[in-house]
Amino acid sequence: MAGAIASRMSFSSLKRKQPKTFTVRIVTMDAEMEFNCEMKWKGKDLFDLVCRTLGLRETWFFGLQYTIKDTVAWLKMDKKVLDHDVSKEEPVTFHFLAKFYPENAEEELVQESTQHLFFLQVKKQILEEKIYCPPEASVLLASYAVQAKYGDYDPSLHKLGFLAQEELLPKRVINLYQMTPEMWEERITAWYAGHRGRARDEAEMEYLKIAQDLEMYGVNYFAIRNKKGTELLLGVDALGLHIYDPENRLTPKISFPWNEIRNISYSDKEFTIKPLDKKIDVFKFNSSKLRVNKLILQLCIGNHDLFMRRRKADSLEVQQMKAQAREEKARKQMERQRLAREKQMREEAERTRDELERRLLQMKEEATMANEALMRSEETADLLAEKAQITEEEAKLLAQKAAEAEQEMQRIKATAIRTEEEKRLMEQKVLEAEVLALKMAEESERRAKEADQLKQDLQEAREAERRAKQKLLEIATKPTYPPVNPIPAPMPPDIPSFNLIGDSLSFDFKDTDMKRLSMEIEKEKVEYMEKSKHLQEQLNELKTEIEALKLKERETALDILHNENSDRGGTSSKHNTIKKLTLQSAKSRVAFFEEL
Repeated sequence: MAGAIASRMSFSSLKRKQPKTFTVRIVTMDAEMEFNCEMKWKGKDLFDLVCRTLGLRETWFFGLQYTIKDTVAWLKMDKKVLDHDVSKEEPVTFHFLAKFYPENAEEELVQESTQHLFFLQVKKQILEEKIYCPPEASVLLASYAVQAKYGDYDPSLHKLGFLAQEELLPKRVINLYQMTPEMWEERITAWYAGHRGRARDEAEMEYLKIAQDLEMYGVNYFAIRNKKGTELLLGVDALGLHIYDPENRLTPKISFPWNEIRNISYSDKEFTIKPLDKKIDVFKFNSSKLRVNKLILQLCIGNHDLFMRRRKADSLEVQQMKAQAREEKARKQMERQRLAREKQMREEAERTRDELERRLLQMKEEATMANEALMRSEETADLLAEKAQITEEEAKLLAQKAAEAEQEMQRIKATAIRTEEEKRLMEQKVLEAEVLALKMAEESERRAKEADQLKQDLQEAREAERRAKQKLLEIATKPTYPPVNPIPAPMPPDIPSFNLIGDSLSFDFKDTDMKRLSMEIEKEKVEYMEKSKHLQEQLNELKTEIEALKLKERETALDILHNENSDRGGTSSKHNTIKKLTLQSAKSRVAFFEEL
């Protein structure tokens, strides 16, 4: 009895000790996950759990986003999850997204998983037209997206129509031209075929390198007003703060890089920016909502921290990650080279096999023809032999008849009649017999010559038969295939070795491997600079090619602005544009902002 009571008490205490939980749904760019969270969890607890689940170490770029009354907000790390103004209906939904963007994707994004999440997010923003992309650049980006998904172009697999169900271009671009889906696919495929050999991570990185130079990439826009009440747009990104005309989100009027800003603060709806130079007056602007002010401040602080962090030496963790990434890249590159060699060897073997099969077929045809020639030679020889035998018999018969005629002549001479008439007749008969004998002798000689000729033809036919048999024997004894199991070529001494020990795979690098990789990277840089010029020429060529199919009346305001910038020569990178805007002194830029 006492034991039963103790058991019930321990079960009751266990129930009381179990923490209360709630369900959270996390939506990433390519997956959805659900977690049971404790009521006491703060934002950092949930965020760390998501990052661990994704295997993500570059956590400083990301955040958990939710929406409040049509306004975007981000989960605070030091605040309880349920203390945020989120829907209490389970599962509570958050979107795991990039909150801050790198200045240079290739240098800053180390993990392949980080690159992939950025690629998916930027691609979605371009397709949804949250980032403006010119038509010719959108075709190039689409080709890299196809390379990332489908791998190398294969004409036998990737036939016209294989991209029919893919969303690759912004609807604005499609509507702007009188082009069928097949025409767009043809142009995308032409670029896609040129990306052969790029792995998925390389194609995605090429996509980001092009996208990061788009004017609206990584910029968060907010409606503000200056002291005069002029309606403007504030843009916050990795480079600093930018002021835009509400009708032009492509080119800022003025910019303030993070290294010129000392302090940012807000009170109610008023924002105050303190320049680094204390001699310059602060400048202020107003936003529409207090909640928006909080979001602006979060983005400013995070972007400023990352801006300063980039200009310092990498932390030990980042150095370790970059070293691992370099090793992984080297391993993958060597693996791709190995696979490429194997593929090349396989293709060469297939070509050799096809060539041997072709030669075998040709030799079989030659053997068939030789057999047929041999049979014809044998038939001809038999016919000639038979004809020679008949001719020889005819010659013997004629010789016999000539002998009989000679005997008859002798008999006639011996029995010549006395009378002259009989003598004359006898002489005439003798003459006729002599003429006949002469003719028969000539015929016999001709037949003998013909028999000799036939014997000679028979000898030549038999010689041809002998040569045909010899050629057939040579064809039958020729080798048709190489050895089935060729001795594999030894691997070059500088290629790293793989050793399987139990269930683990060890990979040993040599100094020569890293030196060779460094040389290849330098070579790639030079090639990239050369390709960039060629790339711009190709983009201009594509733009010219499709310009005749453009419907001018369907151009959007951003299309018109982009064209005007291009006509003025404003095709430089986004970084160069910002640098040009900061050539004036900070004081003059503040004064300009106040007077807008």
